[in-house]
Amino acid sequence: MRSDKGPWSVAAILSPLKTRFIVNLHSRGGATRIAAVKEFAQTRGAEVRTTKHTGHAFMLAGEAIAEGCELVVAVGGDGTMNEVATALVATPAILGLIPAGSGDGLGRHLGLHGSVRHALHVIGHGRIQLIDTGIADGHAFFCAAGLGFEAEIAQRFNQLRRRGFLRYLLTSAQTLRSWRALEYRISSGDFQTTRRAFTLVVANACQYGNNARIAPRAQVNDGELDLSVVPPLTAWNAVPLATRLFSGSIDSARNMICRRTTHVVVERAEPGLLHTDGEVHQAGTRVEFSIRPASLRVLTPA
Repeated sequence: MRSDKGPWSVAAILSPLKTRFIVNLHSRGGATRIAAVKEFAQTRGAEVRTTKHTGHAFMLAGEAIAEGCELVVAVGGDGTMNEVATALVATPAILGLIPAGSGDGLGRHLGLHGSVRHALHVIGHGRIQLIDTGIADGHAFFCAAGLGFEAEIAQRFNQLRRRGFLRYLLTSAQTLRSWRALEYRISSGDFQTTRRAFTLVVANACQYGNNARIAPRAQVNDGELDLSVVPPLTAWNAVPLATRLFSGSIDSARNMICRRTTHVVVERAEPGLLHTDGEVHQAGTRVEFSIRPASLRVLTPA
């Protein structure tokens, strides 16, 4: 009925699945979607749980699996998605996703972004797709992980009380004034290089969110990760790079490094920040990225 990487058609079997909704009311759209989610859940006999703190979604997802839930639906941003999905990796449970964050990178990649009605329709009538899981320094990610400027922005953005795309741009502009490119030694198979980079990304999906496509050719079910190394910004390349980021052509920009790989090691002079789907961690001077193919079941539009 399926291939190792292909979708399953499951519209006919979703109704009987024991379902749990996990809602982050502090995400940008979580509070506005809760009424529709509760109404939908009631028609399915599903429970709705809300998160209280960072890491709570992971705990709630683990409890849902332990209690026999076959479909666990994350309602929130990429951070909530990451916590729930991490708990579901390599289990029989299916991830449902109702994007409600500032960027919604994985939701946009999978065609789930939009109205809550659209996302709920997918919960009821979608199909299961097996997707890959990225691993960065032991942390799972499903959209993108990275070092450099983007990790610094993730750190600052997560500390804001109010978020959104405009605040992300403002935070980026403020940080850019004092940011300096860092040097990385990159090893992937027989490919080795030492480069100064504005930011370094290892992507599973094609974008960060908000249609900023940092790895335009990336696919979540191809068994590979996409490495994108952005060169230091100058007065001459900043605007062209930003334009290409949103037009889906940054992989053809001058001095970009873009490679498909299953394993990459990045070394830097000092420990620093690492982000996975926008969640920030402290990491050492050596950061290893790898992939776990076809390890997560996700509902996608039929």
